[in-house]
Amino acid sequence: MEQSTVTGARRLGAPAVLTVTGVLAVLVGVAFSGTAAAVALGDPGAVVRWGLPVVETLTELAGALTLGALVLAVCVLPRRVAAADERRATAASSARATADGGAYPRSLVLAGVAAGTWTVLSVVHLVLAYASVAGSSPTAPGFGDELALFVTQIDLGRALLTLTTLAAVATVVALVVATPTGAAWAAALVVAALWQLGQTGHAAGAASHELATSSLFLHLVGAAVWIGALAALALLVGRLGTDAGPAVARYSTIAAWCFVAVAASGVVNSLVRLGGWEGLGTRYGALLVVKVVLFGALGLLGLAHRRRTIPQLVGERVGRPFWRLVLVELAVMGAVSGVAVALASSPPPVPDEPVADASPAYLLTGHALPPEPTAVQWVAQWRWDLLMASAAVAGIVVYVRWVVRLRRRGDAWPWLRTVSWVLGMLTFLWTTSGGPAMYGHVLFSAHMVQHMVLAMVVPIFVALSAPVTLAMRALPARSTQLRGDASRGPREWVLTLVHSRVGTFLAHPIVAAINFAGSMVVFYYSPVFEWSMRSPVGHLAMVLHFSVAGYLFVNALVGVDPGPTRPPYPMRLLLLFATMAFHAFFGVALVGGESLLAADWFGLMGRPWGPSAIRDQQLGGSVAWGIGEIPTVLVAIVVAVQWTRDDERTARHRDRRADRDGDTELDEYNAMLAGLADRDSARPS
Repeated sequence: MEQSTVTGARRLGAPAVLTVTGVLAVLVGVAFSGTAAAVALGDPGAVVRWGLPVVETLTELAGALTLGALVLAVCVLPRRVAAADERRATAASSARATADGGAYPRSLVLAGVAAGTWTVLSVVHLVLAYASVAGSSPTAPGFGDELALFVTQIDLGRALLTLTTLAAVATVVALVVATPTGAAWAAALVVAALWQLGQTGHAAGAASHELATSSLFLHLVGAAVWIGALAALALLVGRLGTDAGPAVARYSTIAAWCFVAVAASGVVNSLVRLGGWEGLGTRYGALLVVKVVLFGALGLLGLAHRRRTIPQLVGERVGRPFWRLVLVELAVMGAVSGVAVALASSPPPVPDEPVADASPAYLLTGHALPPEPTAVQWVAQWRWDLLMASAAVAGIVVYVRWVVRLRRRGDAWPWLRTVSWVLGMLTFLWTTSGGPAMYGHVLFSAHMVQHMVLAMVVPIFVALSAPVTLAMRALPARSTQLRGDASRGPREWVLTLVHSRVGTFLAHPIVAAINFAGSMVVFYYSPVFEWSMRSPVGHLAMVLHFSVAGYLFVNALVGVDPGPTRPPYPMRLLLLFATMAFHAFFGVALVGGESLLAADWFGLMGRPWGPSAIRDQQLGGSVAWGIGEIPTVLVAIVVAVQWTRDDERTARHRDRRADRDGDTELDEYNAMLAGLADRDSARPS
């Protein structure tokens, strides 16, 4: 009983330590930076000046706890459901099967409570944020009407209102769902809310807007998962028993990836905001140094956690070493969170001011117009998309690690598949951060090059590299029969996606072909095209959609990965040639078209070089018609080669069977002919 009381006190002390250190750190940081000092004009009052950073810190910690608890439910905590129940249970029956007081159902309850707290704090944050911007006290006359205009007509207000709404929806979803899939949907809502948060503050300024917002988003998600999952694990670990070791080990792997994401995004965001080494001499720079030191300490604590604490938890319950390290780590995490909020409240050395006398291209895109495109410039021009670049680098690292894992245990993996994957990721990196990304924002023809490469070139490399097959062989399976653990690791999630109803439907060859060709027309001849040019979310959605659509189509024709029921080879060629004809028709329509697509974008670019906007669009039609057919021909060649090899394998199999058992098919055929001849000869003349 005494031991249980001590463990309960430690569990409750974990979030308290995180919260107290976070609040203390933000108060000290704000006092040091001077941002809470009273102003002569438009002073909202001490409550707003000091309360806003405190509430912002608490809001971010509540959001982190929400996301962390959901991540534990998605892929970390053991889920004690019988294998048969897992296959046939609905959400309701799963809830009954798992309502055993274990850690898994409690993680969803914890996520719902944290999300509800996050929602309330977000409302308070919204009110204080407007009071700070307007320089008015919340008790001033007419404040409510002004707040209504703020959340409906001002970008910052709309972003904060959207964040609050998403937090409220996540609260309901987290309390209703009972499966890892439901928890994943709730986590997606939290990630969307963090994207909205990334659009506020210094990241929304004029300097390197896309890079700043993408780096801040990656920073927020990485930190939220890292901090929130550890806090949630500390609250739930008492219910894990001997499962604590595997759960902590799984979290440790996630924390390592979060450390890399936070470090990389933090470096990028610091370079954007610091403006050079001289920026370290400012108060903003001093706070940044403190954050870096604390972050380094977190990395060392995580390493000690991985090397010393986790091995002691194998088959054992948590003890003093675990709690000592976790409480210290949460204290440092709280301090880092507080310093981060103080940084966001402080003016950076690089001011968020628009460029004077900006060109039309700058006003539209937020970037200076690149030089006239040449063969050299297509290679030399780069503007990094941190999310896409991180995905490409992580893809190469993970794939190579899987291959190494196979080779260490003595299994072979074709080196051409590895080369194909690396080439695909490097091509993806260049397409999203290199010349196609630079010129695709100002030239329709360059945008069409980017589209064709994403939808038709990268998918060929990816499909031929068989990443799903490699994952099935390299990733360990979680034993559901021996331990009754029905949780989903990476391997189980891949299988869930591949064999889900949505995945099976989208991977069907005919559906994949319609999606691949038809979505192109819907995209370019609707407002979605211009939205993808103006909005980072739209651009990200475009990249993901056409990359995935291209992979599903190519994988249905020439891929190795499981999923679709591939049609016979003649049908594959028919689908391919039909798609080729559709691309040609689309290209011809653009070449002969006289109506400018996204006219408010390409028509107002003000380029002093290159063809007119309509002539460039017609050139883009030639790209879709001509260059787009080259990958299609390559796929046709691969289909023909695979068809030939399949016939050869069938022939060899038939020959081996004939050598072993005799050619029974030929013997039966000859016997049938002989029988027919006998019947004919037996008939009277």
